[in-house]
Amino acid sequence: MKIGNRMFDVEHDCYIMGILNVTPDSFSDGGKWNDMDRAIRHTGDMIREGAAIIDVGGESTRPGHVQISIQEEIDRVVPVIEMIKKNFDIPVSIDSYKGPVVEEALKAGADLVNDIWGLKYDRTVAGLIAKYQVPCCLMHNREKAEYNSFLDDMCQDMRDSLAIAKEAGIDDSQIILDPGVGFGKVYEHNLTAILHLERLVELGYPVLLATSRKSVIGTALDLPTDQRVEGTLVTTVMGVEKGASFIRVHDVKENLRAIRMTQAILREGK
Repeated sequence: MKIGNRMFDVEHDCYIMGILNVTPDSFSDGGKWNDMDRAIRHTGDMIREGAAIIDVGGESTRPGHVQISIQEEIDRVVPVIEMIKKNFDIPVSIDSYKGPVVEEALKAGADLVNDIWGLKYDRTVAGLIAKYQVPCCLMHNREKAEYNSFLDDMCQDMRDSLAIAKEAGIDDSQIILDPGVGFGKVYEHNLTAILHLERLVELGYPVLLATSRKSVIGTALDLPTDQRVEGTLVTTVMGVEKGASFIRVHDVKENLRAIRMTQAILREGK
């Protein structure tokens, strides 16, 4: 898969997507990187630690978050995307589900669209992805955590997102799937989605796992957000074992080491 100017071996390797939240209220790092100097330093740090993609988000999507205006989100993310593209040679993802934000981000140089609603919130996003011919990450989400058969329903929801993508003209080679840990799910659903990540892999697309510091880890370990690195590492190892091609995290260095160690065991320890 080509993202920006880089090729990714999604069949045989696993890559880090580093999180850059330029928000004052994200659940884990709100306010830490929402000025340009700190954002550029943190981007450089993540690249040095091994991030292969930088994911820029301008609106918190934590539980209970308040949706901001489209213009405010644009004002937050566009200058940061432009800054990254000017100063670093790395693909950039825009973490948004709103058409106008996605379009301005793509104009600014974003290389991938990361949509937490799997193209279902704003159908214009699918058309923009096709128009700009960029890859996309389609995440599973629901307004309510109500399921008849969780894994079956999750996979069907993903097929619905894929149908929207295909109708818009997005090529299969441009699609990544994300189980949406922490979105439209209760605690047990989140654990099940991680344990059975192969169900998404079996749909035939690269899979991204995004569990970094999330509430499922906090609940399992009874720990605050700044003490969930070890829990995140366990999910990363399981993600690699299950066939994930991308891992989206805050703590790049630690998770990349966990990926590499897991890969060494899987490749050489047969």
